[in-house]
Amino acid sequence: MVEEQLIPRGITDEATLRAMRTVPRHLFVDDAMGSCAYGDHPLPIGAGQTISQPYIVALMTQALALKGHERVLEIGTGSGYQAAILSQICARVYTIERIDSLL
Repeated sequence: MVEEQLIPRGITDEATLRAMRTVPRHLFVDDAMGSCAYGDHPLPIGAGQTISQPYIVALMTQALALKGHERVLEIGTGSGYQAAILSQICARVYTIERIDSLL
């Protein structure tokens, strides 16, 4: 996923790339979608919501330019994948979800 989708599209931040290599995306989607987990497209997670495509997660993470000491507040936990990526880079992640079925 990283070498085929992210690096060719301009994701260069090493911390972001390392986090994307480390966090297993298939754990954040329904088992039935597991074979599609590493494709560069959003996937349904229930309640009319989706897990963002890997490129968008990487792009948002890289744009933060995290140095490692930050505390990050994420609004809309969704699958938890973005929070898991961020947790690999920053000091602490706080995340809030309003949809009960996604908790």
